[in-house]
Amino acid sequence: MTKMLLAALWATVLTGPTAAHAIQPPETVAAADTAFDRRAAQLVDLLTEHVAFADYFDTTFQTAIPEAQFKAITAGLVAQYGKPLSVEKVTTSNGRAGTVLLRFEKGVATIALEVGPGPDARVTGLRITNFAAANDSFEKVAAEIAALPGRAGFLVAELDGDAIRPIAAARADTQFAIGSTFKLYILDELAAQVAAGKRQWSEVVPLSHQSFSSAGTANWPKDTPVTVQSLANWMISVSDNSATDTLIHLLGREKIEARMRAAGHSAASRNIPFLTTVEAFALKGDNFAPERAAFIAGDDKAQRALIDGNADRLVLSNVDGVSFSGGPRFIDSLEWFASPNDIARVMIDLRARGSDTALGAMAINNGVGGAGPAEPWSYLGYKGGSELGVISMSLLGERKSDGKWFVVTASWNNPDAAVATDTMVGLVTRLLALTAK
Repeated sequence: MTKMLLAALWATVLTGPTAAHAIQPPETVAAADTAFDRRAAQLVDLLTEHVAFADYFDTTFQTAIPEAQFKAITAGLVAQYGKPLSVEKVTTSNGRAGTVLLRFEKGVATIALEVGPGPDARVTGLRITNFAAANDSFEKVAAEIAALPGRAGFLVAELDGDAIRPIAAARADTQFAIGSTFKLYILDELAAQVAAGKRQWSEVVPLSHQSFSSAGTANWPKDTPVTVQSLANWMISVSDNSATDTLIHLLGREKIEARMRAAGHSAASRNIPFLTTVEAFALKGDNFAPERAAFIAGDDKAQRALIDGNADRLVLSNVDGVSFSGGPRFIDSLEWFASPNDIARVMIDLRARGSDTALGAMAINNGVGGAGPAEPWSYLGYKGGSELGVISMSLLGERKSDGKWFVVTASWNNPDAAVATDTMVGLVTRLLALTAK
């Protein structure tokens, strides 16, 4: 349910007024001893802690990415791709900004690097824009997904009209908790209502239902007027929960349920009644333990009666927040669920809707950034979801080379412990890179 990590592999910063230079077409500098060359040559020592963090990065970088956070990211990168070995290539146009190819045991990272002025020329920006795994294959990724604690499944498939043509898959028909990926069904129903003339993207409505939210609407006054398109953009790009709950009430819970069934969800009852985020947060907490037990034990009719009968209590002010700390809570029984094939089917439905606005909402944050993994795709849309013990990532893409459409989706559930987001991001990025070929 929380916001997904949305970078290729390592999201850091490019800071300072000269950051734009990092994306200009580079040329190799003839001089072998620029400030950029010197800092690039230290990357292996930096990642193996033979160069001090404070000596390598300037204060602006250190403020944005504290040392403890940097070390945690580095540890995750090494766990996924092995130890850093050597700098393979350094490319820069001005001796201050450019790219570095850094070899790890399991592949090569492309790093955008920028150094500041002054005699010590400390690094002001560092960002991994791509990672090409060495000798990678769908079989290797599938084996790593199978070894994850708990259970996980994935699907890579070409979408040919209404047909799903699998390329690689595991547990593609298994129902997984998917967190905020359920918001794709809301987007699908919204696009359908717009197409039918019942709604307009430019329609202004009140932000009527508040939830634990993103920076997009955090602390906004209740009933602030916003457009329907803004709600959709927030809901998909930053997984804004207030926008989500407002749209559920605006469109109608039962209409979204009907759209989910029409899109071909294979176990729609798992998501009926279609919970708002506040309802799910509340029921997972300790303030509603008796209601939770009744909800889990009930059929669709009983569950709907419980939600309707407690509508005035299942509100943000009564959410105790316990589900955001500790360990996973009721992820097998109180969540939103879909199989990888179900997600492929809703992607088909969304694409068939023919709504540039809906697809545009998915492309605002494409899950892998603008360079590297996204480059082979003329369109790339994304929705992810997570909570403690749950992570789900789903991409819809049109391949530049041949115009074919594909879905890449993976989900990982572990009721006993939190899951490693960086691990899943790496696995899905590799699946996407293999699909691009």
